Amino acid sequence: MIAAKVMVVEDEEPLCVLLKYNLEAEGYQVEIVTRGDEAEIRLQESVPDLLVLDWMVPAISGIELCRRLRMRPETERLPIIMLTARGEESDRVRGLSTGADDYLVKPFSTPEFIARVRALLRRAKPEVLSSVLKVGDIVLDRESHRVYRKKSEIKLGPTEFRLLEFLMQHPGRVFSRGQLLDNVWGETIYIDERTVDVHVGRLRKAVNNGRMPDVIRTIRGAGYAIREA
Repeated sequence: MIAAKVMVVEDEEPLCVLLKYNLEAEGYQVEIVTRGDEAEIRLQESVPDLLVLDWMVPAISGIELCRRLRMRPETERLPIIMLTARGEESDRVRGLSTGADDYLVKPFSTPEFIARVRALLRRAKPEVLSSVLKVGDIVLDRESHRVYRKKSEIKLGPTEFRLLEFLMQHPGRVFSRGQLLDNVWGETIYIDERTVDVHVGRLRKAVNNGRMPDVIRTIRGAGYAIREA
């Protein structure tokens, strides 16, 4: 299963270490960013499944970054948990009205934090936690590692399976080759972007089997997507 990706925007190093350790122990992929301006750039490159955002990070405040994210189509529905030392009701109201989905006041317990993350992902992005994904007539079972189209099983290699799984988590959304490399192969693996074309070609051939309508969209100059229906 491709783990849900969580970005933590926080400048307190001990808290970063604590959150990263506990989120990874739950099986999530974690990226730590310590400045608001750096987070804004990273979020333009790749959108995680959930954002943990501190109110008082340097350069661009968390509250301002949250406001900007809600104005972009790519991040207007991104689940956001706001972290802050501000506990007054007016601050909580401001944070939530700016677009945060949840709000935790420091210091908070780790079990409560993990529970909030899990609950928000379950509510906002159930596809990243579901064991079965379905897009159109394609069904992907993460637990058995099997794929079916119109009830006929499709044989896929490990990379094609991960690629299809990722695309099915975001039906209709176009991903560039670089984004697919980061999310399917991993950011620490350096391979040529043309490798993506090879594996998309293999995936398309297997899923369509020469007879079915093509469900993989190629958008010239932009990337690839899976059709929603």
